Amino acid sequence: MRATPEDWGRLLRRDDVVVLLAERDGHALGYTSAVRRLHLWSGTDVLAVDDVYVRPGARDQGLGRRLLVAAARVADAEGLTVTWGVAPGNHGAQRFYRRLGATLRDTVVARWEPAVYRRAIAGAETGR
Repeated sequence: MRATPEDWGRLLRRDDVVVLLAERDGHALGYTSAVRRLHLWSGTDVLAVDDVYVRPGARDQGLGRRLLVAAARVADAEGLTVTWGVAPGNHGAQRFYRRLGATLRDTVVARWEPAVYRRAIAGAETGR
């Protein structure tokens, strides 16, 4: 994680950012974060879940389900589709998402870090 507390403060003020916290007796047990974003193929926005996290000692108590259902309530206000990714090897998460009724699709997510794409930009500018 690279975001600083200052980054989080700035991001949480954005209208397109949703963070939902699960807590008990004032102690954070988990959270889900999402960003509302344009989805050109559907011609509408989607609520893209960035992370679902439940502390190890609080797992298997239904908190993940409650967090995602709370995110669905946010999306339902406008009938938005909720999307998220899961690592191919994370079979426990995949089982959990299937139990929620989610459709899992095989896909490859490409990630292009600035240091790498800057080399491609420089190569294009020099004709390489």
